[in-house]
Amino acid sequence: MADAFIVDAVRTPRGVGKVGKGALAHMHPQHLAATVLSQLRDRNKLDTETVDDIIWGTSSQRGAQGGDMGRMAALDAGYNVKASGVTLDRFCGSGITTVNLAAAQIMSGMEQCVIAGGCEMMSYTAASADPKSPPMMDAGNLRLRERHPQSQQGCCADAIATLEGIDREAVDRLAVVSQERAAQAIKEGRFNKSVVPVYNVDGTLALDHEEFPRPGTTMESLSGLKTVFNMFWNIPVDDKGTTYGSLIESRYPQLKGKIQHVHHAGNSSGVVDGSGGVLLASDTYMKKHGLKPRARIVATANMGDCPTLMLNAPVPAAKKVLEKAGLTTSDIDVWEINEAFSVVAEKFIRDLKLDREKVNINGGAMALGHPIGATGSILIGTALDELERSQKRYGLVTMCAAGGMAPAIIIERLDA
Repeated sequence: MADAFIVDAVRTPRGVGKVGKGALAHMHPQHLAATVLSQLRDRNKLDTETVDDIIWGTSSQRGAQGGDMGRMAALDAGYNVKASGVTLDRFCGSGITTVNLAAAQIMSGMEQCVIAGGCEMMSYTAASADPKSPPMMDAGNLRLRERHPQSQQGCCADAIATLEGIDREAVDRLAVVSQERAAQAIKEGRFNKSVVPVYNVDGTLALDHEEFPRPGTTMESLSGLKTVFNMFWNIPVDDKGTTYGSLIESRYPQLKGKIQHVHHAGNSSGVVDGSGGVLLASDTYMKKHGLKPRARIVATANMGDCPTLMLNAPVPAAKKVLEKAGLTTSDIDVWEINEAFSVVAEKFIRDLKLDREKVNINGGAMALGHPIGATGSILIGTALDELERSQKRYGLVTMCAAGGMAPAIIIERLDA
């Protein structure tokens, strides 16, 4: 089987995902995605007629984010019409999945050059969301609810923290570390290789820096924030008295009357707008077009876990991809686990007994934000940049996704 290589990775800065407050919130999602595709083309002098496919991730595919953003953004970016595109949804895991599928196409020999990535305008999806819509399933699908009750994600995070005995101090401490590391990374320009500016349609600058971080965050400042998902726990989701909390308690009755709410805005992922992309190619394609690889795809994996707790699949996904690669946790130099909620990363570190200095080295989504369909691709680029900066070899990226899933990928820096 052929190797698949990463040639380049770029991303936009992440803007605050609120209409009227975020620097990117006025844009059409396709414009933001086209920014990434344009940069991948221009930085690598890419003949877009030779791009076999564009595999794109977008979780909320409705309205302006519907209609196959992968294809439409490529057209908006001025790509040759021969460059096809498809858009998929694995919820938060979409951006890793697009890279994994692109790599598989190249490794199988079916394609030679594929761009993978994603985009999510959370300002748009929040503004256009139906407030009566249940979180992860149609309330009318009682058969699925009976088999696999699924709740609100923050409620799941608090449930996991309670079951695991992870307290408020622990999740807050990790949030402070995330902010401190992100601030240091920004100060030292560690993201500069991948972050590209976003311009308005009229050519004026929209955003060229991370908009979400709060570098002054401390344990004291976080202690003043009220937990938020206790307000969701008892919200009814139907007219029969079913609540977000009771959906979880139906599978984990030991939580009844015992739930400890520990998550709030400061230790949960930020709501942001953003896009990221990765250019992948075969050895044959690179030699023909004069491109140099930065990394090799070592292994990919997908894993499902309990849909009711929803957020626990990253640990088994990491174990699965390590086994496929013939590696152990000690072989991995850079870990990127998406900080959907602090407990996800904290449990990941504890369960795998990881060196904390190797995990989310440059901060995570609690500091920088989580543009759902784009985050996975962004994290792959972040891991690659860090491997090059530190002259290390292997990076592993994984993240939880709704429905109780987690994709994972291991990359190897070349010339390591």
